[in-house]
Amino acid sequence: MGKTLAEKILSDKSHGDAKAGDIVIADVDLVFLQDTTGPLAIKQFKESGFESIAKPQRAIIFLDHAAPSPHRQLSNDHAFLRSFAKETGCFLYEVGSGVCHQLVAENFASPGDIIVGSDSHAVTAGALGAFATGMGSSDTAVALALGKTWLRVPESFLIALDGTFPKGVDAKDFILYLIGQIRADGATYKALEFGGQGLARLNMSQRLTIANMAVEAGAKVGLFPSDNVTFRFLAAQSRGDSYRPLHPDDHAEYEQTMHLNLAQIEPMVSLPHSVDNVLPVSKAKGVKIQQVFIGTCTNGRLEDLAIAAGILQGRKRHPDTRLLIAPASRQVLAQAIERGYISSLIESGGVVLPPGCAACLGLHQGVLGDGEACLSTANRNFRGRMGNPEAMIYLASPATAAASAIAGEITDPREVM
Repeated sequence: MGKTLAEKILSDKSHGDAKAGDIVIADVDLVFLQDTTGPLAIKQFKESGFESIAKPQRAIIFLDHAAPSPHRQLSNDHAFLRSFAKETGCFLYEVGSGVCHQLVAENFASPGDIIVGSDSHAVTAGALGAFATGMGSSDTAVALALGKTWLRVPESFLIALDGTFPKGVDAKDFILYLIGQIRADGATYKALEFGGQGLARLNMSQRLTIANMAVEAGAKVGLFPSDNVTFRFLAAQSRGDSYRPLHPDDHAEYEQTMHLNLAQIEPMVSLPHSVDNVLPVSKAKGVKIQQVFIGTCTNGRLEDLAIAAGILQGRKRHPDTRLLIAPASRQVLAQAIERGYISSLIESGGVVLPPGCAACLGLHQGVLGDGEACLSTANRNFRGRMGNPEAMIYLASPATAAASAIAGEITDPREVM
């Protein structure tokens, strides 16, 4: 019997023959913490009696979720994390470096890795063929200390892709459509594995967007094969030597297979207050929007800013609609400045925030007022996600976000492109 990608990686890292449903003890290649969940994981680490980190060079702390810190307690948490990094020798990314998931993809994740993060969107690195998943504080603390973790090998869904995205449609529209089909709990503790002939036409930015939101269907991991797209991305990051091809076996056994044609996807929007509350943008047109937020670990990459800048260039945001932009990393910001995207976004009336999570979590830099609506390129829209339970969050692609910022209401990007 052939193996799925999840079974292959977990077999390799557990030095055995892992099959769906098995419990394995696996070597961990990278453990990372961020500033909202990291302090609790470190407290668990210390309360468990651990004194040292198994692999300091592969343990990272990111100050990204509340960066710069908006109040005293979070500033104290940042100081606590900086102190722990110095004590243990693990690496720390300071305020303004970017979102942990983007930085992991740029600098660390490699095909076949097992990556544990104290954040549910650690699944993002699955775009590079890594078994990357979020874990709670106790499990993350153990992975830090021992360099190993236990995992149940997930059953896999094969999402077989065909076709090419039409104009005005991108990866965000696809993953929202898929979640609408699967539902928010339809893939609980499954591996969503992406394949098919359409896969080769997805660039790394698009793959990262899709992998990032696998967890919104309940998945343990979202996995892409490692192919030429993976190699080109790693080579561009000066990490080509970490590439290795990785594919599922031809006769791998999947719990479910879904065939989807990318050419049939249209711009999608997720309505409040659940990610799987999905409609085509054409059926949500006209909803007034007070804020548009372009960024996050889902859609804050260079390609996303390029799409938004292309639509907004020479145009102005609607006077009743604020426009916030948060590049996913310092590298993205520098490249966007070099290519003129930032100038176009600023001239349109946009406000550029420091690389990081910004408004996504609702701690600062874009908290909504009572009754306000935000169209965001983020990954979650439950009540209170952006800091106010009396506000409404709609999720959409950078193209839809940019078009809506101009109109002041939800707008199909194909009408302005």
